[in-house]
Amino acid sequence: MTTLFGWGPMFDCPSPSPFVMKSDIQLQMLGVDFDRAIADLEAVSKHKAPYVEDDGQIIQDSNFIRAHFEKKLGRSLNDGLTPREQALSWALERMAEGHLNAVMAGERWMNEANFRKGPASFFMGAPEPMRETVIRETLDTMRQTRWQSGIGRHSHDEQLQLAGFDLAAIAAQLSDRLFLLGDEPTVADASISAVLISCATPYFDTPLVEMVHAHANLPGYIRRMRESYLPEGVWPELQMA
Repeated sequence: MTTLFGWGPMFDCPSPSPFVMKSDIQLQMLGVDFDRAIADLEAVSKHKAPYVEDDGQIIQDSNFIRAHFEKKLGRSLNDGLTPREQALSWALERMAEGHLNAVMAGERWMNEANFRKGPASFFMGAPEPMRETVIRETLDTMRQTRWQSGIGRHSHDEQLQLAGFDLAAIAAQLSDRLFLLGDEPTVADASISAVLISCATPYFDTPLVEMVHAHANLPGYIRRMRESYLPEGVWPELQMA
């Protein structure tokens, strides 16, 4: 039995986490029969989602989830791709997950209004008297982490400019194709579409929404991936309190 742990629809996205969406899509691409369940971050050592329980074994992180099932099934999501396409796929994934995603997360967590509207809901389970302290400490840690990584040293406008470079690269690669490498979705589409969905949600007040829509080919691409892999009603409801 295989279970993917994460979160379902929130913030007008199939999941608040692009990495949960990515793993959901990749498991489907691999043909894995799996269930979905709400994550308990205290139950796993890395305290992050997604994670998978596969026949009693816990696998954490979307990249290791993919690697686990590729080894188990004896096939790879790179099958059918040329070495050049494999390299391009990995580079696109790393750009979107490591760079564009960092800007997107900043728009949600570092903007007070967006935070209160969105991520603050993750803390509703904390006892009310200490909730604001937990929130403040979490945000302070995130600011420090962002500063150390470099993204937090840039002004807001500079961060958005960097995101614009990423979006332009993705749009150029997509061009007039249905998917990043052709008429059928491949491995990179799982990562890229998940981050784009997260950037483009109108739930948050962020220039990223208009920046995505400024590229005529990206909204349709997002729609195709959502319709193909991320239907509504497959995740259990998350109880926030």
